[in-house]
Amino acid sequence: MSYKQILCEEIEPGIVKITLNRPEKRNAIDNLTVEELQDAFMKSDLNDDVRVIVLAGAGKDFCAGYDLSGKGEPAQGPVLKAVKNTKLTGMEQRLKNTEYFTINQALAIRDLSKPTIAMVQGNCIAAGLLYASMCDIIYASEDAQFVDPLTRWAHAGFELLVEPYNLGFRKAKEVIWTGDPLPAKEAKEYGMVSKVVPREKLEEETMLLVRKIAKNQPIAIRMTKKSINQAWDYMGQRDAFQYHLLAHELSHLSDEEKRWQETRAKAEKEGGVKAVIKARDDKFKK
Repeated sequence: MSYKQILCEEIEPGIVKITLNRPEKRNAIDNLTVEELQDAFMKSDLNDDVRVIVLAGAGKDFCAGYDLSGKGEPAQGPVLKAVKNTKLTGMEQRLKNTEYFTINQALAIRDLSKPTIAMVQGNCIAAGLLYASMCDIIYASEDAQFVDPLTRWAHAGFELLVEPYNLGFRKAKEVIWTGDPLPAKEAKEYGMVSKVVPREKLEEETMLLVRKIAKNQPIAIRMTKKSINQAWDYMGQRDAFQYHLLAHELSHLSDEEKRWQETRAKAEKEGGVKAVIKARDDKFKK
């Protein structure tokens, strides 16, 4: 599969870097990006010569979330094209789309046998936060900030409930309920981010970590990753993900959601995506 929205390259022996490559769109994720990420991660995981996988974003921001413009590229492969062509309607259609385009893709990254490192700069919003959270370790620049703005859309957060496992339960409620940006320094204090460095040092510091991990025996890395992920599962992470998917989708059926969609449609007609974001966030500004 040739890639249009991402780059996938072996930057050093045993080290693959997968880069979200839509800097003009702040690396907003469309359906084709979802598909390409899945393909690149899986092929890298199946390559016996690959020791570590790095996830990065080109340009100013790591990722601005899902593409809200409606002008992104559709999926091209048979599986996700089939999902889009389903005859299901209503809630069944929503669940099928979310399971294939979000849940299955994200969990596939979380469950890879190879260690994955997210290298985050600038804004890491919604889907960006989701994908970074599926990686084993996050390194961030000092200007990085993490945002889950979905309650401002009248949605019950985004599709996978990652915040309690990133930040602890009380901080998770604060971050989700306010939609306010979480600076990298504070994210590190809660254990979500492993290291915060100046922007110009981000790649250098990340690569020091990656090279050190890559020198270890692959079997030791694989088995300890499997054990740690299993410990999370015993603590209920996977069950929480499945439950929250239903909560997220049910919130789309609320009266508040219908009213928001009317507001959104009006704003989008008047001023595009920027007007939609303004309508969502203006009342929260100090």
